[in-house]
Amino acid sequence: QVQLVESGGGLVQAGGSLRLSCAASGRTFSSIAMGWFRQAPGKEREFVAAIKWNGGSVAYADSVKDRFTISRDNPKNTVSLQMNRLKPEDTAIYYCAGDGLRTRTVLTAVPREYYYWGQGTQVTVSS
Repeated sequence: QVQLVESGGGLVQAGGSLRLSCAASGRTFSSIAMGWFRQAPGKEREFVAAIKWNGGSVAYADSVKDRFTISRDNPKNTVSLQMNRLKPEDTAIYYCAGDGLRTRTVLTAVPREYYYWGQGTQVTVSS
């Protein structure tokens, strides 16, 4: 089992930066891929970024590529999302998620393939 708690959300002006953190409990964390998703009001949850269990592979949505960076620290059971050059369209609730399949070899952007979810943290970018 893995429990996830996000932090670091807030209000920032366009062009600014925020760093989201996700603290995980449970031994499984270090053996599964982790992802960040977001959901804006009236929209479906969408993939933001993912990182393999050992940090050896990462993936990003086109909309955040070159602006966001995902990283993880397995000894500290944390995964982070550094968000730079934020835009108003980045406004959403951001969720940390853990892949439900340890043996998956390719990072997935599909929400239903993530079994563990945090409660979310609000990010608001003003124009």
